[in-house]
Amino acid sequence: MIQNPGFILTVLAFVAVIGPLVFVHELGHYLVGRWCGVKAEAFSIGFGPELFAWVDRRGTRWRIAALPLGGYVRFKGDMNAASMTDPAWLEMPAKDRAESFPAKPLWQRAMIVAAGPAINFLFAILILATFAFLHGESRTPAVAGQVQPGSAAAAAGIVAGDRIVSLGGRSMDTFDDIRLYAQIRPNQPVELVIERDGRRIVKQGRIGSVTEDDGLGNKFAVGRLGIAPGEPVIEPVPLWRAPIVAIERTGQIVRTMVETLGQILGGGRSVKELGGPLKIAQVSGQAATLGLESFIFFAALISINLGFINLLPIPMLDGGHLLFYGIEAVQRRPVSPAAQEWAYRSGLALLMAMMLLVTFNDLSSFGLWKSLSGLIG
Repeated sequence: MIQNPGFILTVLAFVAVIGPLVFVHELGHYLVGRWCGVKAEAFSIGFGPELFAWVDRRGTRWRIAALPLGGYVRFKGDMNAASMTDPAWLEMPAKDRAESFPAKPLWQRAMIVAAGPAINFLFAILILATFAFLHGESRTPAVAGQVQPGSAAAAAGIVAGDRIVSLGGRSMDTFDDIRLYAQIRPNQPVELVIERDGRRIVKQGRIGSVTEDDGLGNKFAVGRLGIAPGEPVIEPVPLWRAPIVAIERTGQIVRTMVETLGQILGGGRSVKELGGPLKIAQVSGQAATLGLESFIFFAALISINLGFINLLPIPMLDGGHLLFYGIEAVQRRPVSPAAQEWAYRSGLALLMAMMLLVTFNDLSSFGLWKSLSGLIG
């Protein structure tokens, strides 16, 4: 049983995060589809049994379903919620064909599909830009204010006052850059370029590792160099520059996601670190207990995550559709229906396997399997 922050709060926080983000994502598809003259037959928040619905004057059925784990917009000419083309669209009357999704030029179809992830990123950028304007930007120099004895930095010969120029060939402009680089690379060897007394020195070292708890019972390794910053520097961010800061932060988050995913696929990190809806729900509840700003910031992170995942080149996801459109643009004809059918089935199987994996991980983090083994043994 989840007791903290409370089951009811957890459920409400999860719905408050996922519901609006799903709506924003699907709204991107819907608005660009309308702009391109495509009729939306259904706009659904959630899957499964329909709780309630209404039909607007354009004939779009807006529905709320029982499982708030996603959503879809079904355009005219789509066979199902996965936007597979209905072969019968060619038999439609000319007027209906003209407002169907498959009839539109390739660039318009690509725009409609890309609009969902794009608006998720824009939503997050708006939040991060607001935070940057209100709280400023951390520009603490990448200088070791203190070096922890026995740490990875001490072993590499770093002393207080050294400026970290680069780690692993990546430039370190601020102390936050050091933290972001090191935290996802525990125990990894690294080349350090430091500046001391006006001279640049190249050193070979290894990023240290500490074990942290994510608050859900999971323990995982986090990379640490073992240095502390000097005096914090927070620079005010004018309104005109806030979106630029937000875009930069979004880029850092996406890069971290890509690198972490690459480590998991390459075997450098455990697949147990992948979380699913249950973990998102739990963290949503925890973020809600920390205050409104923490909750809104968490929503921005999930929005970026949602946009990133949907751009993965997996059939059934937006990235899979865009992959097909890229192939169509190169070979100047659509991917064959048989190949699409095979790809969609494979994509569905992959997504179902991933959902089972992350759900298994979530339940493990809540101690279910340990409790069951205790009952059995």
